[in-house]
Amino acid sequence: MSPENKRGHTRMEQQPRNDTVGVIGLGAMGMGIANAMLEAGLPVIGCDVSASARETFEAQGGRSVPTPAELAHECEVVLLVVVNAEQVEAVLFGERGLAGELAPGSLIVQCATVAPSYAEALGERLKAMDLDMLDAPISGGAAKARAGELSVMSSGSDAAYAKGQAALDAMAAKVYRLGDTPGVGSSVKLVNQHLAGVHIAAAAEAMALGMRMGIDPETLYEVITHSAGNSWMFENRVPHILKADYTPLSAVDIFVKDLNIVHQTGRELRLSMPVAASALQQFTAASGAGFGREDDAAVIKVYQRLSAFELPEANDAQREGES
Repeated sequence: MSPENKRGHTRMEQQPRNDTVGVIGLGAMGMGIANAMLEAGLPVIGCDVSASARETFEAQGGRSVPTPAELAHECEVVLLVVVNAEQVEAVLFGERGLAGELAPGSLIVQCATVAPSYAEALGERLKAMDLDMLDAPISGGAAKARAGELSVMSSGSDAAYAKGQAALDAMAAKVYRLGDTPGVGSSVKLVNQHLAGVHIAAAAEAMALGMRMGIDPETLYEVITHSAGNSWMFENRVPHILKADYTPLSAVDIFVKDLNIVHQTGRELRLSMPVAASALQQFTAASGAGFGREDDAAVIKVYQRLSAFELPEANDAQREGES
């Protein structure tokens, strides 16, 4: 008789390999990842609480289910592309959570930005349930997610990487293997988010300064992107301001969350980070002013409210597109 594990799954001798990948969270990043995997030839099942997101994925050729438990019965590799640690907890350990339904030896690829201490503890909890975990936060934005060209800052065991290799190959241009236990990947991602948040806030402040001095914002953008003061975030986000297009590719509230994690980790380490704290206050102010769900470039609206300068307005073509 084949041995049975505590969750009721029967281990079979020489079970056929299950290559189906589950993607939980079909937002901008998760949808792009799921479609990139489909394009790479992997069988993919998407999962999201939003019926419209599931319908969109199905229209693009994928399969979908409404609950993690349903997905668990068909996949041995599952990506969590959710917003925060609270959503990770709900997906894994909530009522009929994923962790209690997966077959032993399955792999969870945890892609959300979470505190390193949480990622480390999560890896231990899953290990005790005979599940592998890759701590694998991602960077690159929705366009690179769709193209399968993300950067993955990851850590985990050799066995976890072997199980997740096909999925990682399909979603990423570069997979950084940073350690053999969960927590290291999230630590590096936190450094990235520190810099990303500070650079966006600094770009907004610099543009506010230029506009307050009466400089044409288009001209200012052209000069700075060809000067030493440029940054990737300045070059990428300032066009949102110039077009007055605050459609959220990455929302203000994402950086309220991520810079709060930076701040929390700094407290744990007794490390003062006044620059990150200042950026956090600006994003918090933007969220409090009602811009939390707008693109993170909307942090410039805090400066505009506090001083007398005009922000660019949407042109006629944009207005027609919105109507």
